[in-house]
Amino acid sequence: MPKEPPHKINVEVKSAYIGEHSIPTEGHFVFSYTICIQNHGRVAAKLITRHWVITDADGNEQEVFGEGVVGKQPYLRPGEQFEYTSGTVLETPVGYMRGHYQMISEDGTPFKTLITPFTLSQPNQLH
Repeated sequence: MPKEPPHKINVEVKSAYIGEHSIPTEGHFVFSYTICIQNHGRVAAKLITRHWVITDADGNEQEVFGEGVVGKQPYLRPGEQFEYTSGTVLETPVGYMRGHYQMISEDGTPFKTLITPFTLSQPNQLH
């Protein structure tokens, strides 16, 4: 039976439409997303970089690369979590995001944590 890897990072996402900052008649739809990163592994790990692919309803993609998240590179010991909120703007009322975090475990081993695609939607757009 294969041994479970020492690193196991879970990512949970909640997204929201920000109507007060959106201008739908001008194709300006603002969304926030809150992400909770949880270390369920056996070793500590540090988030080094992020990579996002943001896709609108017309199939237009924008990619975002950067160090850390919200100006931080959280170091998570087993059982710890880090939560942050950020945002993005689309030209359509619906879209989605997907991506990954590049992490490094306390022993220096690099690994990726995938972020499952999640929906960005103005209310009442999806049935």
